Amino acid sequence: MTVSSDTVPFASAAAASGAPFVETPVAYDALVLASFGGPEGQDDVIPFLRNVTRGRGIPDERLEEVAHHYRHFGGVSPINGQNRELKAALEAEIARRGLDLPVYWGNRNWGPYLDEAFAQAAADGHRTLLVLATSAYSSYSSDRQYREDIARAITEAGLDQKVTADKVRLFFDHPGFVAPFQEGVADAVQQLIADGIAAEKIHVLFSTHSIPTGDAERSGPRDVDWGEGGAYGAQHRAVAEYIMANLPVGGGVLPWELVFQSRSGPPTQPWLEPDVNDVIAGLPSRGAQAVVIVPLGFVSDHMEVLWDLDTEAMQAAEEAGIRAVRTPTPGIHPSFVAGLVDLVEERISGMPAAERPHVTPLGPWYDVSRPGDCENARLGFRPAAAGLVP
Repeated sequence: MTVSSDTVPFASAAAASGAPFVETPVAYDALVLASFGGPEGQDDVIPFLRNVTRGRGIPDERLEEVAHHYRHFGGVSPINGQNRELKAALEAEIARRGLDLPVYWGNRNWGPYLDEAFAQAAADGHRTLLVLATSAYSSYSSDRQYREDIARAITEAGLDQKVTADKVRLFFDHPGFVAPFQEGVADAVQQLIADGIAAEKIHVLFSTHSIPTGDAERSGPRDVDWGEGGAYGAQHRAVAEYIMANLPVGGGVLPWELVFQSRSGPPTQPWLEPDVNDVIAGLPSRGAQAVVIVPLGFVSDHMEVLWDLDTEAMQAAEEAGIRAVRTPTPGIHPSFVAGLVDLVEERISGMPAAERPHVTPLGPWYDVSRPGDCENARLGFRPAAAGLVP
């Protein structure tokens, strides 16, 4: 069996040609759940942040400026607990469907690490692996960096030429991912209207992680003009437009916009704007009496949601004198879990692209990333799995 390719590194035979969609069935024998990771105690915080910022030479004094977010919650990020719940939910749904597919879990930045997950899967006799990353959108940090870490983990585990690793497509517009956000927005708007706030006085802010504008411009295939924010911005706008167009109450009346949060770069480096807190501060001058904050860029209630939205954005709304509701993330919502397993079965069966579910004109996204997709402007191209080189 050929398990490595100059065209698509570490790819299965079905994906090795580099075609954008793999429409040939693949007998995967294990699923690897890949996530960001997070500290699980005060002593873990700085070592974790060193992992996150590896190669950037950031001193511990500056890392401590971010560390206080984690220290506020006892040094524990909720993300590992959420991934344990998601892994259990996936295993239950996989078993319900009668699929023989064990699930392994590994993180990019904290234990259990990805290389440990691949090593355990291989030790258990599994060779044809499918990776499911807990990230829905195109950007370096949310797509290519996962693919780089898959390649690095396989190499560090000594499994080059021993296993293959494909990756589930980005799922930003899969109905299973979008449905929990739709429900959350509808519930929040209905409650605010029931409480006497007119629909036109309710502003909906779809919030996602800000990224450097240079990385945003490089997100998505290079042969498409994605507009402001590259594919990253286009994907979020498309999903937000879909949600608002299908809102059962207040449709066509409620003002909304895409906002950004959690920027961490130096002030001299341009990042995507506007900032969620700045927008909230200006809402009263636009006639708003309430704001619905939708964490559209996030799959679960991890630190960026708990601190940047539930703490800072809520404080901004209080200072602005307007009511604020933050809607849920998908977490382990049944539609999300079922949708993820649908995506796994899509690859097992080799479902034709024309039959794959998606709710925006941008989907379905590619199984195999296109050349140059999501380049890091600072680092350039490093070895990455599940995509055409570079």
